[in-house]
Amino acid sequence: MELQKASNGIHHDAAVEGGIPPEEEKFLQHKDDGSKRPQFTDFEGKTSFGMSVFNLSNAIMGSGILGLSYAMSNTGIVLFLILLTCIACLSCYSIHLLLRSAGVIGIRAYEQLGLRAFGQPGKIIAAVIITLHNIGAMSSYLFIVKSELPLVIQAFLGQTSASENWFMNGNYLIMIVTICIILPLAMMKHLGYLGYTSGFSLSCMVFFLSAVIYKKFNISCPLELFGNHSVSATISDDVCTVKYFTINQETAYTIPILAFAFVCHPEVLPIYTELTNPTKRRMQNIGNVSILGMFIMYFFTAVFGYLTFYGNTEAELLHTYSKVDPLDTLILCVRLAVLVAVTLTVPVVLFPIRRALLQLLFPGKSFHWLRHIAIAVCLLLAVNVLVICVPNIRDIFGITGATTAPTLIFILPGLFYIRIVPKNQEPMNSRPKIQAACFSALGFIFMIMSLTFIGIDWTSGEKRSLGGH
Repeated sequence: MELQKASNGIHHDAAVEGGIPPEEEKFLQHKDDGSKRPQFTDFEGKTSFGMSVFNLSNAIMGSGILGLSYAMSNTGIVLFLILLTCIACLSCYSIHLLLRSAGVIGIRAYEQLGLRAFGQPGKIIAAVIITLHNIGAMSSYLFIVKSELPLVIQAFLGQTSASENWFMNGNYLIMIVTICIILPLAMMKHLGYLGYTSGFSLSCMVFFLSAVIYKKFNISCPLELFGNHSVSATISDDVCTVKYFTINQETAYTIPILAFAFVCHPEVLPIYTELTNPTKRRMQNIGNVSILGMFIMYFFTAVFGYLTFYGNTEAELLHTYSKVDPLDTLILCVRLAVLVAVTLTVPVVLFPIRRALLQLLFPGKSFHWLRHIAIAVCLLLAVNVLVICVPNIRDIFGITGATTAPTLIFILPGLFYIRIVPKNQEPMNSRPKIQAACFSALGFIFMIMSLTFIGIDWTSGEKRSLGGH
């Protein structure tokens, strides 16, 4: 993911410095021999199939994996599997729509598709949606640092209760992490070398999954050390009973969680244009393999986490483990691995926001260090203030997951396809365009349904939680 976003930035700079704004780039098409393939005139892709799968998988993977067991506890195993399968398949279809639209006019950025489909308003809407979504993702990563890093320090010190020391205050810790680690990485011009960290980030998540599977066979139910953290003083008979299909008020949060967990669409086109031999089928296979890999990881994490705690599963799975044994060495290592993974991902998530803002505020301008650094500082400052000041930031994730994720996965790709693919190739009443229209309508339905249930949840005064991307 990091290499592709960085490469997109590199080539964006090259195009601008050459005097050609991205909106006006020219693309060469092979002769119409039945297999059109767009060729970008400003660079040649050099990324292999395997590395592209690796990068897109890293783009998909996020902190939402920590909330999947909670989602399964509120849907049951069968309903969760059905929803997870549907979202994964729809994400693959969404990638197909994006690649088809990009293949018609040879555009390498999500915002540029918006420009070609709806003009400047479409470009602005796409950029704003990507910005809001990635700010939500950055906030989720920093919120994990805020909540988990004090617990890691506490465990290293051998303490079982929090102290008043400054180094145990999550607000101070996220500012230190931001200044010392995230900001220097975010100030890099291209971030290309961060491709090496994507492998480490995914390795950390694989280690997390391995620990979840191992702990399933080492923690008995009912939990002995839950104490006052239990939902009720008395343990009901069905606390440790597997639920295969269940619906409750919290089930409304499942679709936003799953949709948020599969959003990778702003990175698809940059990866596509960096790919060697960039055919649509080749890139679609990369998307399918990446989503399949994340589907398997998501499902195993959710099912083993749920089968460990059943009805006691919390919104963030690591917190549930800490209620059993706050000083568990394995969980301490898992916490540290997750913290490293999300911290190294923040500057990468920031990069598309900065690119979108540069295209909106300074179109056609050449690279300038002052703008580059100033936007990064302002974004990190805003995200830090958001994480520090909002007490229950996961309610924000509920809104972003219910709005930006359906927009990026369902609504915009379908609308782009309808507007960009010429009517002489596919009339409006053709099956592909009808499917695209239904696909966009499905996104609106998901959004309205999720927002309605979340609104009912808030007005009822009940506290709900949600994991981010």
